[in-house]
Amino acid sequence: MDLIKKYTDYYQPKIERFGATFKGVDWGSEEAQKISFEQLIKLFEKEGSEKFSLLDYGCGYGALLEYLKTKKIKVDYFGYDILPLMLKTAKKKHTDSDAIWLSKLDKEQAFDYTIASGVFTLKMEESEKNWEEYVLNSITQINKISKKGFAFNCLTSYSDKHLMKSYLYYSNPLKMFDFCKTNFSKQVALLHDYQKYEFTIIVKK
Repeated sequence: MDLIKKYTDYYQPKIERFGATFKGVDWGSEEAQKISFEQLIKLFEKEGSEKFSLLDYGCGYGALLEYLKTKKIKVDYFGYDILPLMLKTAKKKHTDSDAIWLSKLDKEQAFDYTIASGVFTLKMEESEKNWEEYVLNSITQINKISKKGFAFNCLTSYSDKHLMKSYLYYSNPLKMFDFCKTNFSKQVALLHDYQKYEFTIIVKK
């Protein structure tokens, strides 16, 4: 599947119109972003004051970097995105940051932690089977480059049926938990107790 073309066609009009805002990356609101980030950073919230490296997988315009600053969490931040326009927007917005922006990932490169927020939501016309295979392959790749752990979120298959949209991917949280528990680590958490139609998986090593 040609994700770059599909995502460019979908996101480019939004980021061009709304810029580095939640609307530019098709989030419902800033509050929705924050709620997701609150869950995801539980991955490393007990790190204390020690600095660590973090890969923001599908970073968009760097909203997570902004959030980490508000929480005064110091990290060596790496933002990865397949869309050149997103990276261009991120670089322009965060000129005062020492963040490193990546358009591709080196197989030899590794990070303490990886976070993937909202990157598995938009399947468009792909079948459920094909998209699920893509998601599982992606988190397998993420596991390989994450030394201490990783976290990701997905829309939940427990969403209200009448609100579900055909171009979005609703994952089975139990299946994702089992996949991560079986393949990656004994320390896996499934967070499904917050006010969004999504769940978060946290994997610690």
